Amino acid sequence: MIGAIAGDIIGSVFERHPEKTTKFRLFSPYSTFTDDTVLTVAIAYSILTGRDYTTALKAFGSKYPDAGYGGSFYVWMLSCHSKPYNSWGNGSAMRVSPVGFAFDSVEHVLAEAKKSAQVTHNHPEGIKGAQAAALSVFLARSGETKDSIREEISDRFDYDLNRTIEEIRPDYYFDVSCQGSVPEAIIAFLDSENFEDALRKGISLGGDSDTIACIAGGIAQAYYKTIPPEIIAKVRNRLPEEFLSVIDEFNEKYKIEFTS
Repeated sequence: MIGAIAGDIIGSVFERHPEKTTKFRLFSPYSTFTDDTVLTVAIAYSILTGRDYTTALKAFGSKYPDAGYGGSFYVWMLSCHSKPYNSWGNGSAMRVSPVGFAFDSVEHVLAEAKKSAQVTHNHPEGIKGAQAAALSVFLARSGETKDSIREEISDRFDYDLNRTIEEIRPDYYFDVSCQGSVPEAIIAFLDSENFEDALRKGISLGGDSDTIACIAGGIAQAYYKTIPPEIIAKVRNRLPEEFLSVIDEFNEKYKIEFTS
């Protein structure tokens, strides 16, 4: 999931200052983790420890209250009740990459992605976005080709993945819905030549940059299994020790190997 977190951190400075190009500086003094990272680590922690998703999301979110959560999630996070709020937003998809890495069948990945989503995002599109992102990670780490991934995700979720980043970019705008950002994030991976290129292409759309890059980065890590060492170093330097402990334990337990 370090690939997803890298996408979040690198994309963080472009969320409100969109870039419509792939030629930008990857890191700046303002590059930081956001809610995408906090909640991705929370999902990984839940899977590692067996704690339920609600408990983990609320615990990690409450500890980092200024990470940039959506308004509905923020209210849910701090409330004494835990009812989902029917969201179709991409928050369900941005945090789900650990599911794609941890479980070993299509059926289990889809069921667990739904479970992780519906504690907050119980709208059909919110669940669908999480399932599509998690299944893309699973298929990528399982050695499927890009054409196979494109076909499987398109057929199962009715997403139009027969577009290119170059075609999407001119008219694309900030969209936090699953249906308006998850397909684009998957296409950023499908169009990419390597891990870094996937992040650059996702951010270059000029939309919800950190989340699109987060989703694309998780899939790209699973597929390429190579992340430039300078990216890993700069990402790890921006994370709290407790996040690193969860990431390292998760990688060890689920035998997630990648070269740098």
